[in-house]
Amino acid sequence: MSETDAPTVTDRLLLAAHELLARKGIRATTMIEIAAAAGVSRAWLYRHFPDKTALLGAAIVRLDDAFWHGARAELDELTTFAEQFAAGVRIGRGAYADPGALALRLRMDEPEEFALCTGAGVSGLVPYLAAFWRPYVEAAATAGEVHPGHDRAEVAEWVARVQISLGTTPGDTLDVDDHTAVVRYVRRYLLPGLRADPSTSSEHT
Repeated sequence: MSETDAPTVTDRLLLAAHELLARKGIRATTMIEIAAAAGVSRAWLYRHFPDKTALLGAAIVRLDDAFWHGARAELDELTTFAEQFAAGVRIGRGAYADPGALALRLRMDEPEEFALCTGAGVSGLVPYLAAFWRPYVEAAATAGEVHPGHDRAEVAEWVARVQISLGTTPGDTLDVDDHTAVVRYVRRYLLPGLRADPSTSSEHT
């Protein structure tokens, strides 16, 4: 296999970066280690990627796309928003054990380094999750699970924030690893608020 085979070299470098990121994170991963793990010289590495930020950014974006593609495929098989929400909690809970969720872990563990590598446009976890949930909120509104009077973008961001809270902060009354319990929780406490007409709610300033 020739080092001059550009696509092959790129794939090897990204795979090596992935493996090192999974073991060491962004800060501790070096270009020398990536080149060695990929079996290429440092000179060839720099012909493909000008610096560590560019290389790790490419690796993270590829991983990020793969993780969210898989999550979306799983949620698309479910027919109700409550089931989708509960599945989202489970997927998020598994992020630290699932190699495919490496990008999510890096975003949470090393936010500044992640932002440098991937750009501020995709570094914010709440906006990113809100964008992910937006089509499911739209579908839920069409199905009558979300009142049409709600601002869809606002609902999607609220869903993202609740997902993060349930996925990362344990409590005394809900076992977030129990799918049935999470579905019941969503149907009992979350959906009634989303189905309610927002124009009739009381707002205090």
